[in-house]
Amino acid sequence: MTWSHFVPTFAGLFVIVMLRANATYWIGRGAAAGTRRWRRLEGEPSPGWLRAQGLVHRWGPIAVILCFLTIGIQTAVNATAGLTRMPLRRYLPAVTLGSVLWATLYASVGLAAAQAWLAAAARSPMVATLVAVLLVGGVIVLVVRRRGRTT
Repeated sequence: MTWSHFVPTFAGLFVIVMLRANATYWIGRGAAAGTRRWRRLEGEPSPGWLRAQGLVHRWGPIAVILCFLTIGIQTAVNATAGLTRMPLRRYLPAVTLGSVLWATLYASVGLAAAQAWLAAAARSPMVATLVAVLLVGGVIVLVVRRRGRTT
């Protein structure tokens, strides 16, 4: 892998993840605005909600950064940041740092894995196809087993 491949891959991934994460934040923020309008009809928010909102405002940026190093919770964390109306002065630096981490990880490890896969497929297309089928089958089995446990 060379810099000539890394830089454009990183840049593209960074833009994609920033757009996705910020769109999710603003969708959550819009939902919160609708809820606030509805709450005005019912009364003030509960003390528990206000306390939870304060915790997210204070410690949420750490969760936003770390969610980019996980699989499956990025959307939930960014939407929660929007729902709780995390201030932009805390959210934007956190989402930017998290996006840099995510783009770096996928542009380096992900690009290297893709290049290794293509090299293996060029040497032996049949073996590469068999390995891909086995990997997809394994993932399907894991997902089905997990869903079976939760229901």
